[in-house]
Amino acid sequence: MSTAVQIDTRGSAAAAPSAGALPQARARTRWWVEALTIAWLCWVYDAITNLAPLRVHAALSHAQGVLSLERSLHIDPEQALDRWLAGRHTLGLLLSYYYDNAHFVVTLGLLGFLWWRRADIYRPLRNSLVLANAIAFGVFWLYPVAPPRMLPGFVDVVAASDTVGSWHSGALASAANQYAAMPSLHIAWALWCTVVVWRISTRGWARAVAVVYPLVTAFAVLSTGNHFVLDLLGGLATIAASLLIVRVLGGRLWWPGAGALRKSPRMAASDPAYRMSQTCYEVRDQVD
Repeated sequence: MSTAVQIDTRGSAAAAPSAGALPQARARTRWWVEALTIAWLCWVYDAITNLAPLRVHAALSHAQGVLSLERSLHIDPEQALDRWLAGRHTLGLLLSYYYDNAHFVVTLGLLGFLWWRRADIYRPLRNSLVLANAIAFGVFWLYPVAPPRMLPGFVDVVAASDTVGSWHSGALASAANQYAAMPSLHIAWALWCTVVVWRISTRGWARAVAVVYPLVTAFAVLSTGNHFVLDLLGGLATIAASLLIVRVLGGRLWWPGAGALRKSPRMAASDPAYRMSQTCYEVRDQVD
């Protein structure tokens, strides 16, 4: 007697779309919650800035200490880059505008895009950025550091370029903390942007731009006399710590399935091994 049974795989294939159609996107957070978060960060930053005039001597002393440490380690290109850029007015002007504006425009633009289009990954990425700022504010409070441009032998390229909307001169200067070089939030934000672009895009050119962006930022902040090399390393450590903390606390930050032990319904339905196991169960049911 023949025990051959015709295997019908149409049922399992038809089930795949329904399994993959499960809702996976999360609702956007309320806009006023995000506005309150930004307002809180601005309030904390302003409170620290108000103490800046009382910490001038400490900030300058710490800056000298940072520069001395770098010289002992032979990682002190700041003065050479600063003098080189000071002799090139057009490039100095371009980098000054880049320094003043790029980190706000790019970071807030990506944050807005995540909130509007990628609510499923917005919260952990937003939380990591907020936490990075909170960590940096704590360092600004405890260990103020003046930028290299305030030390003898350096040129304030941004101020010398007379850029419109500069945070180094005019009315905006009083709104910025001039003694917040360590850690570099310019680099922390730029690296956060790199993580975001790698998270939302698989295009080669987009990821290449995302990698180049913090490198250009590093060159800009060093050559304009606004940060030390150790400030950049501090910014790297700050954003790395914030990403790790959010990850440990349960924020799903990395690529779907990275480090996960179970598969999503969409992945399971399209997995050949999964379909084979389902077919085996169908065969057993028909034989019984």
